[in-house]
This record gives sequence, C-alpha cells and structure tokens, in this order.
Amino acid sequence: MQANLKPVHMQRPALLFLLLSFSLALFAQPSKNSSPLSIEQIMQGDAFVGHLPEDIRWSEDGRTVYFSWQRGQDSLRSPYKVEIADDQMLLPLTLEEQKALPEDGEYNADHTLKVYEKNGDLFLLELDAGQIQQLTNTVGEEESPRFSGDGSKVLYTFDNNLYAWDRASGATEQLTDFRKGSKKEEPPLPEYQQWLKEDQLQLFEVLRERKAEEEQRKARREALQPERPLEIYYGKKRLSGLQASPDLRFISFRLTADADAQNTMVPAFVTESGYIDEQRARPKVGSPWDSYEMGIYDRQRDTFYMVDAKNLEGIKAKPAFLYEYHTDTVPFNPEYDKPKPTVILGPVFSEGGQAAVVIRSLDNKDRWIANLNLGQGTLNQLDWQHDEAWIGGPGIVRWDFSTGTLGWLNEELLYYQSEATGFSHLYTVDVRTGEKRALTNGAFEVHDVQLSRDKRFFYLTASAEGPHEMHFYRLPVSGGQLEKITSLPGKHEVSLSPDERSLAVRYSYSNQPWELYLLENKPGAKMERLTESTTEAFNNYSWREPEIINFKARDGAKVPARLYRPENVRPGGPAVIFVHGAGYLQNVHKWWSSYYREYMFHNFLVDNGYTVLDIDYRGSAGYGRNWRTAIYRHMGGKDLDDQVDGAQYLAEELGVDPERIGIYGGSYGGFITLMGLFTSPGTFKAGAALRSVTDWAHYNHGYTSDILNTPVEDSLAYRRSSPIYFAEGLQDRLLILHGMVDDNVQFQDVVRLAQRLIELGKDNWEFAVFPVERHGFVEPSSWADEYKRIFRLFEEELK
Repeated sequence: MQANLKPVHMQRPALLFLLLSFSLALFAQPSKNSSPLSIEQIMQGDAFVGHLPEDIRWSEDGRTVYFSWQRGQDSLRSPYKVEIADDQMLLPLTLEEQKALPEDGEYNADHTLKVYEKNGDLFLLELDAGQIQQLTNTVGEEESPRFSGDGSKVLYTFDNNLYAWDRASGATEQLTDFRKGSKKEEPPLPEYQQWLKEDQLQLFEVLRERKAEEEQRKARREALQPERPLEIYYGKKRLSGLQASPDLRFISFRLTADADAQNTMVPAFVTESGYIDEQRARPKVGSPWDSYEMGIYDRQRDTFYMVDAKNLEGIKAKPAFLYEYHTDTVPFNPEYDKPKPTVILGPVFSEGGQAAVVIRSLDNKDRWIANLNLGQGTLNQLDWQHDEAWIGGPGIVRWDFSTGTLGWLNEELLYYQSEATGFSHLYTVDVRTGEKRALTNGAFEVHDVQLSRDKRFFYLTASAEGPHEMHFYRLPVSGGQLEKITSLPGKHEVSLSPDERSLAVRYSYSNQPWELYLLENKPGAKMERLTESTTEAFNNYSWREPEIINFKARDGAKVPARLYRPENVRPGGPAVIFVHGAGYLQNVHKWWSSYYREYMFHNFLVDNGYTVLDIDYRGSAGYGRNWRTAIYRHMGGKDLDDQVDGAQYLAEELGVDPERIGIYGGSYGGFITLMGLFTSPGTFKAGAALRSVTDWAHYNHGYTSDILNTPVEDSLAYRRSSPIYFAEGLQDRLLILHGMVDDNVQFQDVVRLAQRLIELGKDNWEFAVFPVERHGFVEPSSWADEYKRIFRLFEEELK
C-alpha cells in the first residue's frame, strides 16, 4: 500500500542550508501516521527492522517446522520450532534439543532411513521410530554420508578415502586407498653395482639360497594379506569428489592441480594485537587457472583411468572475440591445437547405475551434458550449450562447481535446465536416442527444481507471472500446464514437508519483510502466518510500496525500475538514481529487497523531497540471457546507458530538474557511478561510489573473465570498461567510500584511483575510509557514517 507521506520542500538560504547539511540528527519529516526516520536508526539494520526467520526446514515426521530466528530480548539468533498440530507456539530449542536435532542428510531408496553428519560424526535415523544411532565418535571428520544402491551400506569419506559401513554386520570396509605423493620405490642400481651383485650371486651358493628363501617368505606374506584396494598415488594434486556407483564397483574422483597464481594481500590496521595483520586474499583476473581431471577406479578390475573429454563437440573452438586481434598477415585459425581445459562435475547416478556428468570449459563459454561410460571412462554427449559471451542462468551454472539442475526420471530420461531459448527452462533428454523435450517455455525463468518422491511431479519456483514475482508451482514430469500453488504477489521461498502435503513458506512483499507462513499444498489455499518479526519502531513508519515502471532506452529496450516519489511532488525537484551491486542481481521486484537498508534510505530521501529511481539495468538478473549478456566485453556500456536514459526519463517524463540529479551505488553500483561521472559529465550533479571497482584487471577471475575475458587476451574490453582510464572526465562532485579490509573489491582499487585523480589535478572529489569494514559493512556506526555523508552530498549539490 502506498504510504501517505508529505514531501518536504527545502529552502535555499545559506544558513539554513549549512545547518541542514551538517546536522548529525538528519531526521526526515514523517507522514501523518508514521514516526520520523533518522539515518542512524535505519542503518541499525536488523536491530531496527527485526531479525527475520531463515533456514526453514521440517522435522522428519512433518509435525514441526524448525527455523533460525531472534526475537524480543534474545541476544543471539537461535534455532526455533513451531509445532504444527498444536497451538503453533514458537519456542526456542534448548541446548539438548539442538544437540539431538538431525542435520540435512541422505535417504535410502524407500525413505525409511536417513544418514547425516553432525560435528564430524555420522548418525543413522530410523524415520518411523524416530530412533537415532550414532555410527562414529572420532576426533577426525567423517563426511558426505550416503547409502549404497541397495541400502545395505552407509558410504562416507574420511581422510580423502571412501569407506562403507555394513548395516547388518557393523563391519567397515575401506573402498579406496588414495595416497598423496609418490610411491617409494628402490632406485635402480648403477651399472657397475648391478654387475657386482649379479657376479656375487653367480659365485656364492649361500647367497643364492638366502635370496630364494627371502623371496619365498615375501610371497607367503603377500598371499596371507587380506584383499585391499589399489594404492593410487596422486602426487601434489588435491583430491576431491569421491562418488561410488550404486553397486560400489566404480569410484569417481577429481584431481586438481593448483596453479602457481600470486595471491593478493589485504592489510588490517585496526587489530586486537596492535600490529598490522596481513590477510591472504584472491588472485587477480588472468592469473593461471587450476587444472582438473576426473578419474574412475574400477574396484572389480582393480585399476583406474582418467575420463577423456577430447571428443566433445566444439572442444577446440576459439572464442569469436579473438578474431578482432588477428592480423591479415597471420591467417586466423578458428581452432586451438589442443582441447580447451575443462572441469567435469558430478556424476549423478540413476538407480540402475547410469552416470550423467556436466562438463564446463574453464572459459565458461561451453557446457556439455553427457552420459559417462564408467567402464571405459568415455563420454556420450547429450547436450551442448555454447555462448560466445558466457554460460549462465538459474539452475545452469553456479560458482560452487555443482552440476546445477540434473537428475534422472528413470533409466531413459535425464532432466536438466538450459538457456537454449534465451530463458532458463526445464528439459528432458532421452539418453538412448538423444531426443530433447522442453517441459517449460516462455519469457520467464525456472528456479529451484525439486522432483516429488513418487517421481510424478516437479515442484519448482518460477517467474511465470512476470519478472517481478516468484511463485511455487507443480508440473507433471511429462510437461504441460504449470499449476500455481502460491497466490500472493511477492516472493515465496518454499520448504516442502516430508509427505509433500504442506509448505513452510518464507514470504515477503515490497514493503513487508520476510515472515514464516504455513500453506496447504494445493492451489488457492490460504497462507497462515506463523511469525511476527518486525520491531515496533519499524512498524510505526508507513513504508512505501515502490511503483514498478518501464522506461524506454535509447536502443528501444524497455528498462524496468522501481520508482519512489513524494506525494504532490512539484516540477523541478531533485532526484537520485540508485545502482544495485553484483551486476547479475535483480532489485526491481515485489519482495523485500536484499538492499533493505537502501530501501529504507530511499523512503528517507522521499520524505526529504527526492524522487528515487532504482533500475534493473542491462546485466541484471531475472530477464533472461540477452539482458544478462548485454554487458559482454563492455561494462559501462549499455548498463551505463540505462542510468543516463533513466536520468532523461526523470527529467522529461516526471519533471525532475535535470541539473539536480544524483547517482549512487555500491560494488558494481559504485563502478557504474564512477563511469557515469567520468564519461557522461553533466548528467549527474553528484555521485557517491561505495566499495567500487575502478579497474577490472584488478578484480577476481571467476566473475570478471566471464564478462571481459582476460586482460592479456582482450585488453580492449578492459580498457573501455575500467573507470580509471576515464578519470580525466570528472567534472561533477564525487564521494568515494570504501572499507579498508575489503577482500573482495580491495582497498587498492580506490587508492590507485585516488592517485590518478591527484595526478590529473582533480579537486572535486572526497575520500571516506572505514578501517574495520570488509565489502559488506557490519558495524551500524559505519553504515550510519557512510549514509550521512551520502545524504550530505545530495543536500549540498542537489537542493
């Protein structure tokens, strides 16, 4: 609901201007039915808004919902529970209940048993009886427990090896024997020593008899040894990803060779010891890559071999951007001499033992899905997705090296997600014929796919109602019409009960923070609210519901934005454009924003007479592949154009004074602020750049190389995308704010820019540093100081 707030019309006499600009209270004028806001208040974060429910999950019997929460006078966030069948009283878990509470884990095929790890030990839960059996109690860490295909054994990893605990006998078997380093072998004797040895044996019978006797003893000892797995030495590489086929015959593993990349260092100046503490951080983009191999250990044949990806389609193809750098004197070869480096993710096993894997090229321009022949280590390609920009989208690629959405419906059909149409949708592929079938389609994205226990339905979250809402749906595995379960506008984060009859829903709306609800799993059911998390102070203010609008960009694209406007606004007023961070993130939607402090600050700005525009510019999430990749090889191109065109929209369509428009944002938003001030002078009267990237060649590899390739291979992309090369264009006022222990966008970034501005003779900029803050600020005092400075900048330059 739109808040009924009156605009504040500021006067311009110098004395009043100074008093307002340098006021420490910085109170906004409230509406008739709300309390006043202050920057110090809203920058308290959760302490002001309330500590919202998180980490929702069900008990195994479906009678209790557990979640993380902090309410009232609680000093810490703690686990809570609500009993569904009783009076739904919310109770914190006692320490004993927390100790006994099972963790997430893996189930056997008939869903009667669950195995899980807690504090480095393994536990087995009988679901019907509710009885828990502790399987290990060690000072080491047993990890990744799961069941064998027939459910008779519990598999787990310990000290980089795979073990099996037999449920019937209680015996533990070591399935692998991976060893770091190299096998110690006796070096061959020098030629002269070997001749002497052989001569001695020929001369002396006693030596021949003793040697024969020792060889017999050795043969007997070896014959008496129990059967052990093959010793596999992996040198200096790192071992991970141990997975066993359902019949336990094949064990897959991944070897990683660490690249010799130089790490950055981040110094901390305010420390408990009083000494500077240097913290090791990430390498920079373009640094050498780690390399990856997948191997298979065949326990039946007692041998191992590596998986071969060299025959995948397009595995040698060069990216198109390289053509721009070739010369006529050297013909352009469209292929590399060797296959591109890849990483193989998975495998995901069917019940019958088939294995599916995802293969990603390390330049992230290709993703293959293949059937893995475990006995030969070969790949049968099922799907190839190529993108000259980069592979991405919900359910497709994640930074944690997971497969994304990938699973088996039966022994013939594999399901997965792809951006083949430009939007991430759900597909199946027949592994026998290669036939693919789209289960969903349209100009929307599919998220969070879950297969029902009976394998008759998919449960998924999707934006099928439009990009600004997220709902929970049911879909037959054969495809068809999406059946919408949730109904309220906003976003629904759903945890399905074990019997799939009920939903625990974390729901929010534009101006309503996340709360926990209960919903019957059927269309049209009414959600029942379980938590009340917001504070009295937060509830005393009438928070605005921002209007979602679309304005036309210079290239004809419709750009979505959130619009905040004072009531009865007069023509010629000031405005601020907010640029969200991360690049690939959505902030124009109908749910509680992850930028909730900025949302509250925008309410504060409106109370003080500002119009605020918050844009989902090109590169943002939620709008499909073309929107996501529109910034390829030029950050600060179309994404910046959207901000400049937004300023034009404010002036021409809403009557904002074009001489009184400011801009601010953090991280990627800080980068865009810098690019706006440096390359489009006069568009923004003032800008505040928070934790900003100033030179993309100094950012990390995973994010930056997707969009700009690498500095050595694509220097043009880095030059046209990095603010530091355009600093001479600064004419309007700039405020730079940065945490000194930021290990993401590091403090060095803005220090280098500061030196560049000094050398250019620029004097219309300021620099505020925050000694104890990383990329995401923590301390309310830092948040408040930062935003008081931003507000002061806008008051001085835009009013």
